[in-house]
This record gives sequence, structure tokens and C-alpha cells, in this order.
Amino acid sequence: MAIEVNGKTVETTPSGYLQDLADWSEDVALKLAEIEGITLTDKHWDVINYLREEYYDNAQNQPMERVVLKEMAKKWGSKPTSKDLYTLFPLAPTKQGTKIAGLPEVLRKGGY
Repeated sequence: MAIEVNGKTVETTPSGYLQDLADWSEDVALKLAEIEGITLTDKHWDVINYLREEYYDNAQNQPMERVVLKEMAKKWGSKPTSKDLYTLFPLAPTKQGTKIAGLPEVLRKGGY
């Protein structure tokens, strides 16, 4: 499977994750979000950037939902709920968010 972004073909896995993590850019994220039916807001970008920072700066860590909630509470100044994250990423924040962030597919069960 592949997507077109700015005239470039970007290869994805059958489940829509990037084949080559180096292909990620904000434009690629916008295209992936469009495919997922999501319009990215500042809060989406906060989660996406946090997921990317954790992966690249913390030994490829892919945090579970409760950790994302704690970190977004620090960033946003108020404690979000799981429902808040699922409003942003309806198909699971740590899975759909990871896809849009251009990271490998999370294969663990659950998410909390």
C-alpha cells in the first residue's frame, strides 16, 4: 500500500503504518490523519510530538495510555480523561496516534 504526499510515494504496511520511519513529515502526518478521518488540532500535535519524542529519545519507548494521560496533563495544565484522548484518536490513542506519528505499529494488547 502507498500514499502520495507532495508528489512523493510513501510506502505503508497493509495496516497503514509507514514502511520507512524516515519518510515521516508533518505533511505525511496530515495525509495519514486524513485517511483516518481526523483533522489535526494542537492537542493532536501535542500527543503526536510526545509519542515521537518518547520513541526517538527514550530507547524506542511506546508509552501506554495512562502515561500519555499523565504527560498531557502536564502539557495542557489540566488532567485529560481517557475519553478526551479517544475523542482525539477514536481507534485508540496509542495505536492510531502512533500511526499518524509515523512510528511502528504497537502490537501489545490493551492500551491502558
